[in-house]
Amino acid sequence: MSIVAGDAVLERILDLAKRSADAVEVFAISAEETPVRFEANRLKQLSTRQTQGIALRLLKNGRIGFAASTAPDDADALVAMALDVAAFGAEAHFTFPGSAAYPTVDVYNPAVLTVSTDAMVQLGQSLIDRVRAQAPDLLCEGSVRRTTQEVRLLTSAGANMGYRATSFSVGIEGTLVRGTDMLFVGDSDASSHPITDIGAIAQNTLQQLEWARETASPCTSGTLPVIFTADGLAGALLAPLASAFSGRSVYLGSSPIGHRRGERAYDERITITDDATLSFRPSSRSADDEGVPSRRLSLVEGGVIANFLYDLQTAGLAGVESTGHGERGLATQPGISSSTLVFGTGNTTFEAMVRGIDEGVVVEALMGATQGNVQGGDFSGNVLLGYKIERGKIVGRVKNTMVAGNVHQALTDVLAIGSEGRWIGGSLFLPPIAFNGLSVSTNE
Repeated sequence: MSIVAGDAVLERILDLAKRSADAVEVFAISAEETPVRFEANRLKQLSTRQTQGIALRLLKNGRIGFAASTAPDDADALVAMALDVAAFGAEAHFTFPGSAAYPTVDVYNPAVLTVSTDAMVQLGQSLIDRVRAQAPDLLCEGSVRRTTQEVRLLTSAGANMGYRATSFSVGIEGTLVRGTDMLFVGDSDASSHPITDIGAIAQNTLQQLEWARETASPCTSGTLPVIFTADGLAGALLAPLASAFSGRSVYLGSSPIGHRRGERAYDERITITDDATLSFRPSSRSADDEGVPSRRLSLVEGGVIANFLYDLQTAGLAGVESTGHGERGLATQPGISSSTLVFGTGNTTFEAMVRGIDEGVVVEALMGATQGNVQGGDFSGNVLLGYKIERGKIVGRVKNTMVAGNVHQALTDVLAIGSEGRWIGGSLFLPPIAFNGLSVSTNE
C-alpha cells in the first residue's frame, strides 16, 4: 500500500487540470484496515479491507469543481468531471495553500503492522474472558482493530504535504439481562501504538458493573448536582460544543458563543485546546485535509472564549484565516472538524467529588442526548448507565431517569473538575466534571 509511489499520477492529474482550471488541489488517501469482531463472547469475524482513491478539487471562474475516483489512472475523466461540476459549483471564497513548513507529528508506528491477526484474536478474547471471569452472566461483544493510512496532497500553488498514520483500538461492550431489565457496560482504548495491556479496560468495565449491581431508590426530581464521567461528557456535551465552536455556526450567527470571543463565558477553571500536533494520537496529523499546517489552538482559556475552528471556505466567508480544521472523506468536500481535543484537568479526585454530594447522579451514558436543540447547546436524555449518590456514596444504578441541561449554562456553574483525565476514542482527553445543578427527573 503506497500513495507515495504514485506521485507521478498525482502530478499528472495536477498538470492536466491546470490547463483548464484557475487553481487545483489533488488529494489522495490509501488505507488498510483489519477489524476483528466478537459476538456472544466469541470470535465472529475478521477481515482486511484496503481502500484508496484520489479527489480533485479545482477553481474555475470563481466556482468550485469536485470529483473523486478509485481509478486514478483515468486522469482525463476525473478532470472532466470536476470541470463539469465547476460550471454549477458553489462560489469559492478561498485560494489553495502554497508551500509551507509542516510540523513533525509522530502518528506512525510500524509495530502496529506487525501485530498478527492471531494476536488480535487472542487479545480480544482475553479481554472478554477476563471480564467474564468476574461476571459470568455478562454477554459480551468486542472489537480489536488496526489501521494504517497514507495521505498526500498537492496544489497548484505549491503545497506538497504527506504523512502516514497508524491506529490500534480495543473495546468491549457487555449486556447483563435481569428479567426484563438490561444493563449495558463497556470501555475501550485507542492509540497510534499497539495496545497490549487490557487491564484498565477490563477494570473500568467491572467497576461499572460493581456500581450498578444494586438498583438505587428513585432520585428526587428537580435540580441536582450531576457528575459526568469522561465517557458521559463525550456522549452528551461534545456535539453541542462542536457546533458552537464551528466557524460555520459562528459565521451564520447560530453559535450561542460566536459573539463572545475574548469574553469569559464559562467557569474560569475551564480550558479547552485542539492540538493536532500531539504525538501518537489517532486524530493528530501534520496538516489538515486541505494542506493547512497543524498547530495547537486554544479554544477556551480560563473560561474565556479564545478561538473557533475554520476550514478554508468558511474562513474565507468570515474574513479570517483557516485554523487547519478541514476534514474530508474521499468522496466529500472538506468540512470543519476538531482534531485532538484536550480538556484541562482540575484538582479534585472523583472520589472527593462524590463525597461532597448529598444527593446527585453520576452519568456514564445518556441515550438520545443529541436529539434536542444541539445548536443552542441543549442536551437531554435518559440515563442509559448512571448511578445515584446518597450522602457522599454511590449506592446503585439509577433507572427511568432523565438528565437535561444546556452545555453553555452548565459550564458556568461547575462544582468541580477531576484531577485525572482519560482518552476517549484516542482523540478526546476529558476529566470527570461535576455540575452544580442540572434538571433530573424520574419516572416511577
